[in-house]
Amino acid sequence: MHASRISVVPGGLTLAWETLLILLIWLAAVAPMGVLAWVVAPRLMTPGDPLPGLVFWRMVVVGMAWQSVLALIVLRLEGVAFTLPALRRRLWLKAPTWRSTGRPFASAFLLVPLFVGLGFLGDEAVGALFQATPFGQRLAEATPAFAQIEHLITPEARGRWDILALALVSSLFNYALGEALLFHGVLLPRMERAWGRWAWLGNGLLFAGYHVHKIWIMPGLVISCLCYSLPAQAFRSNWLTMVIHGVEGVVLIAAVLIVILQP
Repeated sequence: MHASRISVVPGGLTLAWETLLILLIWLAAVAPMGVLAWVVAPRLMTPGDPLPGLVFWRMVVVGMAWQSVLALIVLRLEGVAFTLPALRRRLWLKAPTWRSTGRPFASAFLLVPLFVGLGFLGDEAVGALFQATPFGQRLAEATPAFAQIEHLITPEARGRWDILALALVSSLFNYALGEALLFHGVLLPRMERAWGRWAWLGNGLLFAGYHVHKIWIMPGLVISCLCYSLPAQAFRSNWLTMVIHGVEGVVLIAAVLIVILQP
């Protein structure tokens, strides 16, 4: 009788256990975000507040800040030394390289406009298809106005520089210390050890599925999420992904300034 063969990933864990740990880390990011956005935020809103969306946004930022803590916990449990060289290696915080030779490939940054464009157009197309379905329409109709950032474009937002401060803090945790650190810095390299060349696909799908605070447009986020994880794994560089993802933040800050400075 032959012994059953069990796949083992580097580090000694079986593939099943490593996948379970990845999903548990994902859940540890998703569950608090869902509670903060849909349970805590509405309870903190006061009647007559002209900008209740700011309360919702603040709770989302708290959820992203928790991901910074979660990322540090995971790194500590992995035994990663909190030194710059060790963190750069573990989090893929290095210049893009050719995987086959390990040589630097700075020209990969020229692909940023391509991935930004693919992400934007892909999200628009998938989002439009989803919202055209009966389920998508019902979900959009059921989404409260405070959860949609466009509802902050009101006369009451004029001169509110605290909104700009919130947008800057939000961008910090969105594109660097929160989502980016956990999903692309901590999880993606771990997924590659477990899932090999298809890690970018699993990472993109899990990253899209994490956006429970944007559940009405979640399917429309899949393409852009894949456009973050694919180049990161292909060139083993999260700097590349941070630039691609961060373009969204530049647009956000510009939009907030327009709203604050509106005549």
